[in-house]
Amino acid sequence: MSDTPITQKIHITGIVQGVGFRPYVFNLASKMRINGWVRNTSSGLEIVASGEPSDLDRFIQALRNHPPTLAHVDSFEASLSEYEQFDHFEIRESNSVSTEFVPISPDISICDDCRRELFDPADRRYRYPFINCTNCGPRFSIIKDIPYDRPLTTMSDFAMCADCLQEYTAPSDRRYHAQPIACAQCGPAVSFKMPGKTELFAEQAISAARALLREGKILALKGLGGYHLACDALNRDAVERLRQRKHRSEKPFALMSFDLDTMKRFVQISETEAALLESPQHTIVLLEKNDGVSALDHTAPRQNQLGMMLPYTPLHLLLLEPESGFPEALVMTSGNFSEEPIAYRDDEALTRLQPLADAFLLHNRPIHMRVDDSVVRVFGEQVYPIRRARGYAPEPLKVPYILPQILSCGAELKNTFALSRQGYIFLSHHIGDLENLETLSSFTQGIEHYKRLFHLEPTAIAVDLHPDYLSTLFGQNLSREQNIPLFKVQHHHAHLASCLVDNDYREAAPVIGLIFDGTGYGTDGVIWGGEFLLGGYNAVDRVYHLSEIALPGGDSAIRNPAKIALSYLQAAGIDWTPDLFPVKSFQEEQRVILAQQLSHMVNCLLTTSMGRLFDAVSSLLGIRHHISYEGQAAIELENICDRSENQTYDLPINGSRIDTLALFPQILKDMRNGVSHAVIAARFHNAIANCCLVICQKFRTSTGVNKVALSGGVWQNMTLLRKTTQLLYSDGFEPLIHHRVPANDGGISLGQTLIAASLLHAL
Repeated sequence: MSDTPITQKIHITGIVQGVGFRPYVFNLASKMRINGWVRNTSSGLEIVASGEPSDLDRFIQALRNHPPTLAHVDSFEASLSEYEQFDHFEIRESNSVSTEFVPISPDISICDDCRRELFDPADRRYRYPFINCTNCGPRFSIIKDIPYDRPLTTMSDFAMCADCLQEYTAPSDRRYHAQPIACAQCGPAVSFKMPGKTELFAEQAISAARALLREGKILALKGLGGYHLACDALNRDAVERLRQRKHRSEKPFALMSFDLDTMKRFVQISETEAALLESPQHTIVLLEKNDGVSALDHTAPRQNQLGMMLPYTPLHLLLLEPESGFPEALVMTSGNFSEEPIAYRDDEALTRLQPLADAFLLHNRPIHMRVDDSVVRVFGEQVYPIRRARGYAPEPLKVPYILPQILSCGAELKNTFALSRQGYIFLSHHIGDLENLETLSSFTQGIEHYKRLFHLEPTAIAVDLHPDYLSTLFGQNLSREQNIPLFKVQHHHAHLASCLVDNDYREAAPVIGLIFDGTGYGTDGVIWGGEFLLGGYNAVDRVYHLSEIALPGGDSAIRNPAKIALSYLQAAGIDWTPDLFPVKSFQEEQRVILAQQLSHMVNCLLTTSMGRLFDAVSSLLGIRHHISYEGQAAIELENICDRSENQTYDLPINGSRIDTLALFPQILKDMRNGVSHAVIAARFHNAIANCCLVICQKFRTSTGVNKVALSGGVWQNMTLLRKTTQLLYSDGFEPLIHHRVPANDGGISLGQTLIAASLLHAL
């Protein structure tokens, strides 16, 4: 190879800004005798590099194969250019173009280097609660606008001291252009506020907060993306008091422990789960409880799992630092009343959370965009998301299409929205249940923020088919105001499309869709939820579905599984005898009214929901007649399953209907024969899994289709997911499951985007 110097131009796109890429390039070039320059642009990272061909080849290979830890490279283009001579390598000022955009890094947990410095008495940032560098710290939650420079973040009011400025401007320093850089001399400060007490600051504030938690009181703690409510997880009285104040009677709380060794006292942790807990996202991971350990049962009543996370900010680490008598686990739940968005502004938090917390540990670094904690679990040694938020959003999904700018408004529960541009879909962080003005406001603010960050102005809007969802009404109004096309997307078609995108599905051939959830508005006006579909992005056929059943009282029945159980029993021709658990849960007068309501279909909705079927069986077994949170009855049914049971119930298929009514005489027979509820629950799960296999075999026989997408909130049931995928794999099918976005309604907006793009002929 010739040793005559040449010049290469390199353009890199993806998450390449705010992750230390420019100093990495600078230092790499210096080591490899490369001259030229690097700079951020509105569309990524631009490099002009001159040197001998062999050195340039090594330089480019290193950039391709070993980018900075937090970088996410979507495209890497290197091309020979006219030779330019430089006498050194430099970092040039950013080049901003208003029409271009670049993905933004999510908030990232404290890195190992910063953690080491945090606890090093010789370091100038020793025990400073806001230590960070280019490899960690706040990103998305503090950004007001792009480019991602300090003046456009909530750090703009903190002028750097001389020491921080020196680090910030030194390319060889890992804090080079770390926008949240700070120290105790120039950065944010922590404070402790308690009614009737003198406000405390710095180390005294943290000590006071620790003392409060040790005493069994409740602390409101300002985190990265909002406020948490914390208390000693092993103190039953403290947890019960938090439940009463928060109006959260039984729903599990997330927990935080200082390290993995402490966690292992309570839960089982596999290597994959440990890697997730310690990943840059530091997400909440659902973990199996240890056998015989009941110390934390009250934090997740009647559950087999605990949602646990490690400290992801220096403030969390200082708060949980082990010492004699300090709790080994803290409840760390969202700072809000149930059903409200998480509090994130200080004045708002001090007002809204005052009835909930005994004291506040806060700081003066503003949060610009609230972001909840993410929740995942592990299935088949891979991530299986439950809630996608901090650590993941707003990282986009890359798709192999050039998409129009589409706003997809998502569903009502577990809402997310999505915005598309070119080959990216920016799926929002978890917004929550759009059932009140506060959450709707969070939804609309989030949309405007994403539009501003990614230079988007939608030319089309996609919404759920349900006419009364607040997200649907918002999209319809915006479509009228801006005179742009509106696409109404059927809920379960969106679930199918979401699973296909999640698996990078690019084929024109249809797939089988096993789409099971609680509620989705059907094209026939029935509430669907147990659907066997055939299709893809552009169209879908509903080929099989569960039998319709009446929901007495409509949506109110969702909170009363006993009503659903009695509806199934009546439809199956089974008398409501006094020995049946759901019958015993009502007084005689209530049963008379309910029977008349079902007989005459007064204020009843029809549903094919798989979620409601699980609710009914849960009530029939006496497990749960009334729920205090979504999915509670089905979760508790799964939790009692005998994992060794292999027998099943017969589930006939009559034409396009799966005859779910046939299950109930079989279950009652087992109950009256003294079969344990754990075995009955397992046989019920086996029946659903076997039915899925039989239906897929019918599809394959008639169409030749072999790929099967499993989506919808019911597939968060790990027992059903495991049984079904094992049966499908063993029969030669190719199951497609979620691994980047949730199977629940948190993925709906993603599916809406691809369906709308297909209708716009963009795929």
